[in-house]
Amino acid sequence: MGEILYGRRPVYESLRAARRAASRLTLAEGAKESGVLADILQLAGERGLPVKHAPRQTLDQRAEGRNHQGVLLETGPYPYADLEFLLALATERNEPPFVLLLDLLQDVQNVGTLMRTADAVGVHGVVLQERRGASITPAVVRASSGAVEHLAVARVTNLVRAMETLREADVWLAGLDAGPDALRIDQANLTGGLGVVVGSEGEGLRRLVRESCDFLVRLPMRGQVASLNAATAGSVVLYTAWGARGFS
Repeated sequence: MGEILYGRRPVYESLRAARRAASRLTLAEGAKESGVLADILQLAGERGLPVKHAPRQTLDQRAEGRNHQGVLLETGPYPYADLEFLLALATERNEPPFVLLLDLLQDVQNVGTLMRTADAVGVHGVVLQERRGASITPAVVRASSGAVEHLAVARVTNLVRAMETLREADVWLAGLDAGPDALRIDQANLTGGLGVVVGSEGEGLRRLVRESCDFLVRLPMRGQVASLNAATAGSVVLYTAWGARGFS
């Protein structure tokens, strides 16, 4: 089943990644064809993609009122990978595996932000649980500014089982947690094969997921607010882990 992506940057990144079978590009009548929109049209031309112009109200309806910025892309479904592909990608790059795992995170903006950070720090992939967890919808693509189009994302039936598979591949699992038994982030060893596990909004990590982590990490706080949201905290851990890998 196809999807409709919306927003200039998401559409541009999807065409640039060229991982989906795009079928048609629709532009709002009167849209100024410069900047990113000009880049989109260039990529569409290179791929022989049909371009249609339509009234902005038509795009409003097809995007269900979301901010489409005058452009829609009709394309195929998101191309999920499998866990083995993520590990093979690390081997291909001659790097220890670096993976982000989301434990039933559902907020579109938080998922999108973490996907964007994951791409920025060069993770080899992201792991989601199918049931009750997030999926890569057009809204997530929009929230990630299209970064997820360049990521390898695996959806698994059971996150704990996937964690066991990663551990067998010498990947240490660091769960983000605010509890007293969690190591302060600057005291944790984040080098080598690493999976960063981020829990859901409000509830955090589920018990079995927490118990399946090799260690827990927390961010020190000195302000008045008790904690950061999942996307902000997860992004800090991902950047800290990238730093431990020498930013390479």
